[in-house]
Amino acid sequence: MSDIAIHAENLGKQYTIGERPAAYTTLRETLSTALTTQKRPGTGVESSQKFWALKDVSFDVEKGKVLGVIGRNGAGKSTLLKLLSRVTEPTEGKAVINGRVGSLLEVGTGFHPELTGRENISLNGAILGMKHSEVERKFDEIVSFAEVEQFIDTPVKRYSSGMYLRLAFAVAAHLEPEILVVDEVLAVGDAEFQRKCLGKMSDVAHEGRTVLFVSHNMSAILRLTEEALVIEKGHLAMRAPTPQAVDYYLSAGFSQEGQRHWLPDEIPADAAPFKPVAIRVKNPKGEVVDTLRSTEPVTIELEYELEQAITGLRVGIYLLSMRGEYIMTSFDTDDPAEFDRLSTRKEGHYISRCTIPADLLNEGRFMIAVNASTFRVKRYFQDEQALTFNIDAAGAPGMHWPEPRLGPIRPRLTWNIEAV
Repeated sequence: MSDIAIHAENLGKQYTIGERPAAYTTLRETLSTALTTQKRPGTGVESSQKFWALKDVSFDVEKGKVLGVIGRNGAGKSTLLKLLSRVTEPTEGKAVINGRVGSLLEVGTGFHPELTGRENISLNGAILGMKHSEVERKFDEIVSFAEVEQFIDTPVKRYSSGMYLRLAFAVAAHLEPEILVVDEVLAVGDAEFQRKCLGKMSDVAHEGRTVLFVSHNMSAILRLTEEALVIEKGHLAMRAPTPQAVDYYLSAGFSQEGQRHWLPDEIPADAAPFKPVAIRVKNPKGEVVDTLRSTEPVTIELEYELEQAITGLRVGIYLLSMRGEYIMTSFDTDDPAEFDRLSTRKEGHYISRCTIPADLLNEGRFMIAVNASTFRVKRYFQDEQALTFNIDAAGAPGMHWPEPRLGPIRPRLTWNIEAV
């Protein structure tokens, strides 16, 4: 166990749904709670509903290892980190931590809002068990990284969320804990700060300290970690080398929200005889997913019914950024030969399907709008926000540079370099 930084054995955490925790309880309140949560006579069922956020999770992390933790929202990732950071106690199992832990689980975790930035740095250092001289030695570096020099003697309750986050991350990363636990810090902050965070975590990893890193940014997971845990519905689904774990996560269809069925009250009466049924986003395996890689094709399906024949019908999509910027437009009869073949589309049930090529879209979230119309005659149906989906840039061109690529597309262009 001397080379093991973290040993987790059958970890489990159970919560009571709908129960509000009290800050302080009297003996009378404790006894009352115990009685009301006992099984109801004759039912064998507890009166309060229990939920396992984490169940039977076991793993070891060697010293100096950088381990990624990935999974859907609500899978139990943050609960795992809270158990390892001693923020909360496990319901069952145990976790043995060999070393000083620095954690950034939420923005400003452990900060006192009434204290200044300077005082909170000292306080966090003391919580980590550091001597005052150690904190002083790192103080200027922390403040410089956080870019809060002008406000270091201001109570942190007056900080913006960005300032709060920068200082919290700077303290967690610079006070030299043997184990650094980071939960989705890249979800907040501007691109420049995210780049600094990635750089600092890379430095920490190269210094031989142990890092547990939770993120939905698969590119960051691939860049920073060698191994990753995949958490699914509170259970450890897989531990594998990071590329294999990311491939499993993105391909397993964990997110089944990449589709939408239109309800009757969402379809205007004047859409007839066109009746939209559903829209779906699929990966190369034909699975409905919410997140796809930039390096793989994206298939978009539009399912609809025609209650009677329509002449000159075209069914298509607009692809937009989440800011509403149009990226492209495409219709199922853009090919003149296909338009001639379907000059009159008969009554029936249809699926119009198109594929966006691999190596085209940049990372980010995109929106699909739907249009069914006869050119310059009638628009039967239009939905400006039919569906959204994510593109992850893992493996895309230029990912070896930790910088954001501007623009909604990221094509893999062929370059030729010659000396003249």
